[in-house]
Amino acid sequence: MNMKLMKLAALTLCGSLLLTACGEANSAEEPPSNENGMANISWMNILHAPSPPTDTVLSKIEEVTQTNIDFAWVPDSSKEERINTSLASDSLADIVSLTMLENSSVRNALKAGVFWEVSSYLDEFPNLAAISQDMRNSASIEGKLYGIPMQKDVARNGVIIRKDWLDTLGLSVPQTTDELMEVAKAFTEQDPDGNGVKDTTGFIDRSDLVFGAFKTLGSYFGTPSSWAVSDDGKVTPEFETEGYVKTMDFMKQLYEGGYINQSFAVTAKSDQQQGFSQGKAGIYVGALFDSKNLLNSAKGVQDNMELVMVNDITSTGNKSDRAIWSTSNGVGGLLAFPKSEVKDEQELKRILQFVNDVMSEEVYTLMTYGIEGIHYSMNEDKSVTIINQKLWEQEVQPFASSRPKEPGYEVHDNDPLKTEAGRLIQDNATFAVLNPLYSLESDTYSSQGSELQKIITDATYKYILGDINLDEFKQQVQRWRKSGGDQIISEYEAAYKAVNS
Repeated sequence: MNMKLMKLAALTLCGSLLLTACGEANSAEEPPSNENGMANISWMNILHAPSPPTDTVLSKIEEVTQTNIDFAWVPDSSKEERINTSLASDSLADIVSLTMLENSSVRNALKAGVFWEVSSYLDEFPNLAAISQDMRNSASIEGKLYGIPMQKDVARNGVIIRKDWLDTLGLSVPQTTDELMEVAKAFTEQDPDGNGVKDTTGFIDRSDLVFGAFKTLGSYFGTPSSWAVSDDGKVTPEFETEGYVKTMDFMKQLYEGGYINQSFAVTAKSDQQQGFSQGKAGIYVGALFDSKNLLNSAKGVQDNMELVMVNDITSTGNKSDRAIWSTSNGVGGLLAFPKSEVKDEQELKRILQFVNDVMSEEVYTLMTYGIEGIHYSMNEDKSVTIINQKLWEQEVQPFASSRPKEPGYEVHDNDPLKTEAGRLIQDNATFAVLNPLYSLESDTYSSQGSELQKIITDATYKYILGDINLDEFKQQVQRWRKSGGDQIISEYEAAYKAVNS
């Protein structure tokens, strides 16, 4: 093993993790493949599980891809420090999973040409060629694609409602925001759990204007995803749009009517989910796949709970107005290839072939469910049942962060609620509103954006809670502009023009 990989191994071991290795990694001194013709590829990857996987599934992946894979696992909790250190010391691998594209060290390395620019190669490989242009644009830095986009769900949010409560009160599944308000009112005032006590609310929310209810509701009122850009390149922040104000008014009405937990502005996510599972409220807005966990948590407490998920609510009643915000345009990061490790075009193409193969249904199934008969059983409809949960957690679950693509496969979980959530999330992609500035950079936003956002967050909550009026909210927007917001807008407009001119 060469010095660079020794450094990489040392970095990994210092986090009390074993370096899962199979075969020797490529280096300038070593051949690109072993005597059996299998390529040697090293991969610096993020680990979200307590420990790396055993070799059981890895061996199958290697067999399918005809590759000896040398994983260097970096724990998620220390990924920023590790990646920064590895970039500074040039102790990388053939493939580096970069999940923090907003990190300044990562962006600077990408712009400095540390990694291969791969745009011109994607269409040579069928699975890479299928990556949409929107995805490629969103994952690009200053118009250049320095790796394979890690494809996540583009838009996963919606509304989860107690169907048993709807049935008890004779209500239909809401299709508009007005109908959603009526359901919230009924769940609060009409004793949907039948216990004779007024102890329920419609909504239960948490202190989070992004992943809580606010941003999803904002989509229904036409709010853009963080920023809007006009045809002439003018940038407008979401909180200066009519949709944002309508969303605040909707939340304000919920609060004043008592149709939402009155402490939502200071409620933690765990308390929100626990409250829903305990039957304190009947409407949860968030990730649609939360439904299964909510139902599981309700067992023994709310055994009659039935849930329905809704992803097509509009404020107008016109389905052509359907929209749902996107967190990161579906980009989970990049699989990047350092020029210091991947020496030439021939080696790059072999690694791209490997990534293409990892995106196959067969390898996705291995990385998600494991080996049939050992970890799971499969039904005729390609639904999967895990047959050994503990073994799956040890040998399969750690590979979840290695999947270059997550949505769009036939194989799926056999749980009906999870299957339906997956279907609706896929459906969301058609109506997703992307952030047009996601891949662009503003120095002021990078250095001051978080602090400036607090001005808007505080003002939004104060408006909803009735502490300030609309004019006072707009005064806070002007404060944001004068404190650096105008500079952010100017920088984003220049960056947008540079890429789109």
